[in-house]
Amino acid sequence: MSLKGLDGKKFSKMVLEGASNLSRNAAMVDALNVFPVPDGDTGTNMNLTITSGAKEVEKNINHQISAVANAFAKGLLMGARGNSGVILSQLFRGFSKAIEGKETITAAEFANAFDKGVETAYKAVMKPVEGTILTVAKDAAKKAVKEAKKSDDILYIMKEVVKESKASLNRTPDLLPVLKEVGVVDSGGQGLVTVYEGFLAVLEGKELPKVSVNAPSMGELVNAEHHKAQLHMKTEDIHFGYCTEFMVKFEENKLKNNPFDEIGFRNELSEHGDSLLVVADEDVVKVHIHTEQPGNMLSLAHRYGSLINIKIENMREQHSAILESENEVIPSYSQPVTEKKKEYGIVTVAMGEGIEEMFSSMGAAVIQGGQTMNPSTEDIVRAISEVNAEKVFILPNNSNIIMASEQAASVVDQEVVIIRTKTVPQGIASILAFNPSADMKENEKKMNEAISSVKSGQVTYAVRDTSIDGVEIAKGDFMGISEGKIISSKTDKQEVTKELLSTMMDEDSEIVTIIYGEDCSEEEAKELADYVEDKFPDAEAEIHNGKQPIYSFILAVE
Repeated sequence: MSLKGLDGKKFSKMVLEGASNLSRNAAMVDALNVFPVPDGDTGTNMNLTITSGAKEVEKNINHQISAVANAFAKGLLMGARGNSGVILSQLFRGFSKAIEGKETITAAEFANAFDKGVETAYKAVMKPVEGTILTVAKDAAKKAVKEAKKSDDILYIMKEVVKESKASLNRTPDLLPVLKEVGVVDSGGQGLVTVYEGFLAVLEGKELPKVSVNAPSMGELVNAEHHKAQLHMKTEDIHFGYCTEFMVKFEENKLKNNPFDEIGFRNELSEHGDSLLVVADEDVVKVHIHTEQPGNMLSLAHRYGSLINIKIENMREQHSAILESENEVIPSYSQPVTEKKKEYGIVTVAMGEGIEEMFSSMGAAVIQGGQTMNPSTEDIVRAISEVNAEKVFILPNNSNIIMASEQAASVVDQEVVIIRTKTVPQGIASILAFNPSADMKENEKKMNEAISSVKSGQVTYAVRDTSIDGVEIAKGDFMGISEGKIISSKTDKQEVTKELLSTMMDEDSEIVTIIYGEDCSEEEAKELADYVEDKFPDAEAEIHNGKQPIYSFILAVE
């Protein structure tokens, strides 16, 4: 069996199966996260990204392969989440451009499209790192180009792409020492391999093995129409706008402190939305709810274990799309704004009610998200639009949101500057440096300078046993992290936090900000403040209730 030409119909099936295979394996990809923190979300981000692309393909199935590839690239672009999702979107953006205007493509054109995708993705990354999804994509594309000189069979080329991508994935620990130290392959590369395996399965006419988490099915409980607003409704009539689905894999250490009660949990969630379904067994609980605060729902569930298979959909946007399909004119991202645009706007990303309030009080528009829930390019585009300003600063507050922010900035009309904040403390310092009377360039300079004036620390728990940077870590231990580096790991949260503070502070430190999370008490935070002021008499400690999930404490030292 051989294939000399690839059309849009066949490529559509490849895309849909690639997306399906990644979805089935998303939890496995998440588990490859190098750091043993409870926010390994590469699989989740890539899954949400490619799902967005696949939805566009389903709406635009066409004989012309360029039309399908263009729809796929468009969906990936707007749905991209996290660095891995943005890179995936760029790979197929370049792929799409390479076959523009083509009805069908040959093996050589197929191989060249992979190669152009890699070229586009590398250009999109400021500092490309080898041993990642980029390397896997590059090696596979090079192999495709080489083999296309010998064969005109697209099936053969795709087999070689899968074969080489797997080989390259297995080589990633040799290129990135931290992968070898922890004993894993690159998670983004693994996600890309699952997509390519889906492509190949369609060409071979095979069915891939189903990989699933042991959980009750909710598909029969949530009717497809349940997710759609009726045509006679107005978008503004949707009271709870986010269809939120997720699963929690129970963890013993968490259940000891928070025993799970299905009825009690259901009643608690019911206060925050409607269309609620909660299904649990011994290992997991699966939740479906329509709510205005999806992040808070995740926070409530996170008390019982690890969050997996997260899916959040904006039902107001879905409703607008339905009306648009009925030939009503609905703007893409927001209703027309009649009031005059202000000069400046600031968009930031935060998770935790207290942290969100801190940023809001400083004049920023807050996108709910962060660890475990990276906003998509489209989420950021919408926020830029809604802030209604001529010039917009974006503070991602997370290294995994910077690329999506840059991608959003590239598709809007406003003048947008990304301040590359990687932590909440950096975001706070940056926004405090903003001066509405200064021009864009001066503000950009001052806000970037402010980033370097603050040291950031975090305390969270380990999701597995490992050893990294010379620190032995046991599952369930608390870890102190300073500027992205794990400093210590112990069973006692307060002890770890004090040790972390000691490494962050020096004789020049003046202000220490302690933001405590949902699993901490004000008394614990005060104990740390007393520790700071006793050990460093010239320093002043401030306490804020951030109510953030995952991180017990977020620390800032200035």
